[in-house]
Amino acid sequence: MAASPDVIPVASVPRPRTPAPDAEPKLVPRRHLGRLAAAAAALLVLGMVVNSVVRNQAFQWDVVGRYFTTTAVLDGLLLTLWLTALTMALGFVLGTLLAVMRLSANPVLRTLSWGYVWIFRSTPILVQLLFWFNIGALYPTLGFGIPFGPEFVSFRTVNLLGATATAVIGLTLHEAAYAAEVVRGGILSVDGGQVEAAQALGLSRTRVLRRIVVPQAMRSIVPTAGNMLIGTLKGTSIVSVLAVQDLLYSVQLVYNRTYQVIPLLMVATLWYVAITSVLGIGQFYVERHYARGATRDLPPTPLQRLRGQAAAVRARLRTATAADAEVRLDGDR
Repeated sequence: MAASPDVIPVASVPRPRTPAPDAEPKLVPRRHLGRLAAAAAALLVLGMVVNSVVRNQAFQWDVVGRYFTTTAVLDGLLLTLWLTALTMALGFVLGTLLAVMRLSANPVLRTLSWGYVWIFRSTPILVQLLFWFNIGALYPTLGFGIPFGPEFVSFRTVNLLGATATAVIGLTLHEAAYAAEVVRGGILSVDGGQVEAAQALGLSRTRVLRRIVVPQAMRSIVPTAGNMLIGTLKGTSIVSVLAVQDLLYSVQLVYNRTYQVIPLLMVATLWYVAITSVLGIGQFYVERHYARGATRDLPPTPLQRLRGQAAAVRARLRTATAADAEVRLDGDR
């Protein structure tokens, strides 16, 4: 018996697949169109900026590359790094002393510390540097002795302080005022109950400060101190007004001779960007070190973050490959 042409065999009809009872539902992520549009616009603007910088002949990138590692520039860079390190070290030593004085029960010490912070935070750093540079005009002689009485030692201040010494003194006294507030804020961030518990156990005040207060206060001190370090590195460029041959002044000496202002300024800019980037990486790892015990999960390092992103990409590729294989298998059936 011949089959009717209008009748379709049952075997040729595709049957819908029934999912397995234990199959997990497929989750489709929500598409954020606004987020994608904003990212595309930001990348477009970034590309335009990069293109304008790279292809602008006024930057003279060949001149930048020629002067980037010259002896004069590297000497100025070393002086800038030395000045930054010395200023931060001395500033935090003096700032810690001022913070302890500010937290003291002695009203005289509290008042003196407050007055120091008030004066040096209220005065521009350039004014302070010029003041110390011209200290000889204000005090021709300085002496040590009894107030309103005899002097034991006295000396003339004319040509006493050179440009570099003036820069160190001015920057140190300026940074100490800010460091005092940073350290004081970090100490105050520690719960007072822990100090009381340590004192109840018979620990001395010095040991409580060294073993309990300081390690916890560092979590609040390090981020601000890192910002101060980067700010001090850039702020040392102001000593160029005193003819201290830091990075900026060394670059100025070169472009005053060659009249290539823009490329030489780019040399200084690139060095500042490179050093601050390294300091930022170091600040991240120091913050991560002192975050131990405060959080269960430490923030991932950049290398760990890259590994996680690479693992996520590989997982997506495996999922897409498995889905394509399943579609081809269904087509073969």
